[in-house]
Amino acid sequence: MTDPVISLTDARLTLMGNAGPVDILHGIRLDVARGETLGLVGPSGSGKSSLLMLMGGLERATGGSVRALGHDLTALDEDALARFRRANMGVVFQSFHLIPTMTALENVATPLELAGRRDAFDRAEEELRAVGLGARLDHYPAQLSGGEQQRVALARAAAPRPAILLADEPTGNLDGETGRAIMDLLFGLRDRHGATLVMVTHAPELAALCDRVVRLKDGRIDGAGRRLEAAQ
Repeated sequence: MTDPVISLTDARLTLMGNAGPVDILHGIRLDVARGETLGLVGPSGSGKSSLLMLMGGLERATGGSVRALGHDLTALDEDALARFRRANMGVVFQSFHLIPTMTALENVATPLELAGRRDAFDRAEEELRAVGLGARLDHYPAQLSGGEQQRVALARAAAPRPAILLADEPTGNLDGETGRAIMDLLFGLRDRHGATLVMVTHAPELAALCDRVVRLKDGRIDGAGRRLEAAQ
């Protein structure tokens, strides 16, 4: 693999628990190629979401190195990390994380405004229309279904045109049909913007769409293959 977009070398994560330090990730070595779609799978508690958070600089590695787009995330302070994420990454969580007092349009536009984009609202509307919410721009999260809220979250993640899209169980809170629709939208956003996509999922049908699957077990990489079957 040449010029990986994300590269982890002996990355470790240890967090403090009530009974003392807890080792979450152990010496992770992983490269993600530009434009690749990578699925992270494994049992609950295996470290999938923690690994995704390291890739996004949302958790700081306690050992080894994490590089994204040529930047050493372990060497950046919190302000620099926030600027880097804002410019280069879109993150989609299972629980949406929308601001309840803002409309769908405002939820998508506000991060763009904070980044200094003069076309924040125009771009936000474009992305919301792209995920099928053109008629829901002025609705608040409480007025939207779970699937619609996740569409707003997808639009918010895609609006800055990020080089990297990170998704943590993006269909986990949705019923099967809605989850499939969100899955199609997520891959559509990747194709439209040419982003590298890394996704945590328990859904075999979602993992099967990825270019490559990495399986975690007890904080270590347990297997990697072209499809889910190869990682089991």
